[in-house]
Amino acid sequence: MSDSPTPLAEENAVTDERGAPAQGHPLRSAKWFAGDDVPPFIHRSALRAGGWPRSAFEGRPVVGICNSWSEAVACNMHFRGLADSVRRGVLRAGGLPLEFPTISLGEQLMKPTTMLFRNLMSMDVEESIRAYPFDSVVLLGGCDKTTPAQLMGAASADVPAIMLTGGTATPAVFNDRQIGVGNLWKYVDEVRAGRMSMAEYERLEASASPSMGHCPDMGTASTMAAIVEGLGMTLPGAAAIPAMDSRRMQIAEDVGARAVEMAREGLRPSHVLTPEAFDNAITLMLAVGGSTNAVIHLLAIARRVGVDLRLDRFHELSSRTPLVVNVRPAGQHLVEQVFHAGGIPAVLKALEPLLHVEALTVTGRPVRDGLPEKPADAPEVIATLDAPFQGPQGLAVVRGNLAPNGAVIKCSAATPELLDHRGPAVVFDNMPDLLARYDDPDLPVTADSVLVLRSAGPKGAPGMPEWGQLPIPTRLLREGVTDMVRISDARMSGTSFGTCVLHVSPESAADGPLGLVQDGDMIHLDALAGTLSVELTAAELEQRRQAVTETGAAPARGYAALYVDHVLQANDGCDLDFLVGRSEDPDSEPKALFRGWVGGW
Repeated sequence: MSDSPTPLAEENAVTDERGAPAQGHPLRSAKWFAGDDVPPFIHRSALRAGGWPRSAFEGRPVVGICNSWSEAVACNMHFRGLADSVRRGVLRAGGLPLEFPTISLGEQLMKPTTMLFRNLMSMDVEESIRAYPFDSVVLLGGCDKTTPAQLMGAASADVPAIMLTGGTATPAVFNDRQIGVGNLWKYVDEVRAGRMSMAEYERLEASASPSMGHCPDMGTASTMAAIVEGLGMTLPGAAAIPAMDSRRMQIAEDVGARAVEMAREGLRPSHVLTPEAFDNAITLMLAVGGSTNAVIHLLAIARRVGVDLRLDRFHELSSRTPLVVNVRPAGQHLVEQVFHAGGIPAVLKALEPLLHVEALTVTGRPVRDGLPEKPADAPEVIATLDAPFQGPQGLAVVRGNLAPNGAVIKCSAATPELLDHRGPAVVFDNMPDLLARYDDPDLPVTADSVLVLRSAGPKGAPGMPEWGQLPIPTRLLREGVTDMVRISDARMSGTSFGTCVLHVSPESAADGPLGLVQDGDMIHLDALAGTLSVELTAAELEQRRQAVTETGAAPARGYAALYVDHVLQANDGCDLDFLVGRSEDPDSEPKALFRGWVGGW
């Protein structure tokens, strides 16, 4: 990285008598540490208790290392070592590293769903950044919801921030073949259909997770890591490095050093997270066949910085963006092969004509400066716009009387013949109802049926779990049926596949029309035309609405009760309504007197 000042640094160049570097942005931490009265004395002595002499922090940028490490989260279990690498970089660049923990969200173990707690983690991150004397922050996240939660919190606090994701796990090998999480869903169906023995299934379990790190295919975690780079919120090349590769520790050190520079420059998330950055991130997400979960997360992040991103923008960009990366579940390879083919910079190079290459990144330079000189020389992994692996429209936003505010379908992972489909509904009122009946041999279902699950959205579940890949009834599996049209107000794992319409908005628990569908109603999906409808008139729907009675009970206490009262719908990012927006003046926060006596000491 060049030592020359960035354009933003030149724009904000000032001299601060209290210790900010010459030609630099005033240090926020000086409000805690500068001066001779009682509060600065207490603040300095607090750091001295940790063994830091006054010279270690006086006049130096204080860099918070926001660590979502947890032994309950395999994706993030290696973050202690990664934080040490960041710390080396901060010290190398002349800053003071202060690591702090937040809650951590683990997909495999956390119930009922990590999505219920994404907004809670964002609050933890935001308030920690705002309340402590950090001049900049390094965000360490990896598992699906930890990455968007940290970005949301940092965006609202708007203190200089840069992200480092954790990297993919070492791929599992089963029957002499590398497998990803998406393969596991197919093996489950093989067991249910009687084509795989339990002994083989147990052998699969023993080999499925050979290392720490997030899913090795383009699931939600890898998609969000790529999106962080697409947004310009990390260093070029950081997204795809495997978790166990020493180069991840090396780039962690560079991220720590860059955080110090950002503190001196005053480069904030609001400078980077622009409409152009979101266009770039969406284009990248589409080009890699990324997770539909990213749609909700990007909508939420955009609202935190005041960017008016709408669901239809995804459909618009999808209509011009082909699939140029051959990675599972939409392709054949794993993310590790994408890394060896040049990583996300090589993908962005392939997409260059579709990108806003002048958009600012956390490097202080535009996207263009982080692109390689030449396209990737790995056509089996990263293609060109002229010869993509699939054409445009890998993601579709559908609307109609069944989804007035929109729903999404990942066309690149669906069965093409089912993207325009008409069939009778088989309705499940909630997940317990589905579990009780979907394998009933007398269930009136055929391959042409449309499976419908409701009460699985943000309020209804609550938390919008990944239930959208409804299981195909075993009787049909044994007949050779491998896919059906499935519709829900739930989400779907980024490693999943199938013709699944997701995020139906408004959800059934918010008086959405999904709650009015009955068995046998004819449903018509035309994904590429952007329509989803039930063949009922407005009068018939209204008549059914009048007959609906309240069912279910809201959570009685705690965060879940707060969540249900304030969560927005999927088309608005499922954030809490009172969290939308950002700090207008982060340098003046926390809003309390910095001078005067501190009680309780």
